[in-house]
Amino acid sequence: MPVVQQVLFALVLGFVGWTMFRRISVIKKTIALGKPEDLTDRPGERLSTMLRIAFGQKKMFDRPVVGVLHFLVYAGFLLINLEVLEIVLDGLFGTHRLLAPLLGGFYPILIGFFELLALGVLVACSIFLIRRNTGSVPRLSPARHRELNGWPVKDANTILVIEIVLMIAILSMNAADSLLQERGELAATGPYLVSRWLMPLFSGLGDGALHAIERGAWWFHILGIFAFAVYVTYSKHLHIFLAFPNTYFTRLKPKGEMENMPAVTKEVKLMLGLQTDSGEAPAEPGRFGAKDVMDLSWKNLMDAYSCTECGRCTASCPANITGKKLSPRKIMMDTRDRLEDLGRNMLANGGEIKDDGKFLLGDYITAEELRACTTCQACVEACPVLINPLDIILQLRRYQVMEESDAPASWNSMFQNLENNQAPWKFSPGDRFNWAEKVN
Repeated sequence: MPVVQQVLFALVLGFVGWTMFRRISVIKKTIALGKPEDLTDRPGERLSTMLRIAFGQKKMFDRPVVGVLHFLVYAGFLLINLEVLEIVLDGLFGTHRLLAPLLGGFYPILIGFFELLALGVLVACSIFLIRRNTGSVPRLSPARHRELNGWPVKDANTILVIEIVLMIAILSMNAADSLLQERGELAATGPYLVSRWLMPLFSGLGDGALHAIERGAWWFHILGIFAFAVYVTYSKHLHIFLAFPNTYFTRLKPKGEMENMPAVTKEVKLMLGLQTDSGEAPAEPGRFGAKDVMDLSWKNLMDAYSCTECGRCTASCPANITGKKLSPRKIMMDTRDRLEDLGRNMLANGGEIKDDGKFLLGDYITAEELRACTTCQACVEACPVLINPLDIILQLRRYQVMEESDAPASWNSMFQNLENNQAPWKFSPGDRFNWAEKVN
């Protein structure tokens, strides 16, 4: 490879590295806007959860066919990058198939395995592209789910098309490379398992044309990988990377357990006689619930960036199924949109956030959506990467009710009964067991 190409490649690599570092820094800062939460206990259980859920994709195999196809894309993404490593080294050192002499006869076997994965990725992505755009999967239909209109549909299709084109490029590169090897233009290491079937397409071309195809596909593939790496940080496919820390730092407490505010819990215990008053001045409880992303925990915000937009949560939500506006997927997408807006705010103001007059509650997520939630945990159970939309819903609803006194009349009546009678019903606690008098 000429020195000019080496220099050009190094410049491109440096630019991509700088761009990704800048983008990752913004994501890190926006996640850090959340409140602190200690999720480092039971490291062994956390590691096991990450290996099963993120690495092993256990929950994806609830639907076996889709699980296998998704695993093909996932495994292909991870393992084909080993070949990308060789391409990067070739680009930096001006070599051609740097690892071939080191691996000897194992090299064509390894490349053949990578090609088999590339074919699997190509087939799986083609099937996903058809499924997504034919309306055969209701949870992926923008006609049924308004949150998918616009950018989300374009984003999903763009990623699938990019992956298909990149797999075609690497197979074409290897086919042209193998023909040049047969003609003695390059050191013989092929032909390879899958690309050998493409060789007849290029066999009538001259050496110069083959060199142009091989180099063109080489550059196209590696530049495509670089562009993909940058694009992913702006895409829902950021979950490719964040699924691992997100599953590791999942809350290990039972899913149905709700986080109570200590100040409120103390008042309830005093009212029920479960705790005696120490005489100390009550601590300032701060804000009840959450109005904006800064009131949520950093884990809630990582959840938002980790959302795959697969819609399994929404498809499982009884409120959504019955026609309510609530969509747990939209809750996560809205939270991420708010974080993205704040990230742009920081970039425009030298790292500081200036008040934009917007809040997560009201400007992104509506009261109607929050009130539709039954807290059944179906969305939490359905998520393949252990995201918890319900926690965000509960915190926003807590603010709505306790700070803004914005609750339906039926709710207020129940709250009053709870306060006065320690039960949702409007009768004396002493009459609570009258129903049992006529029971034999």
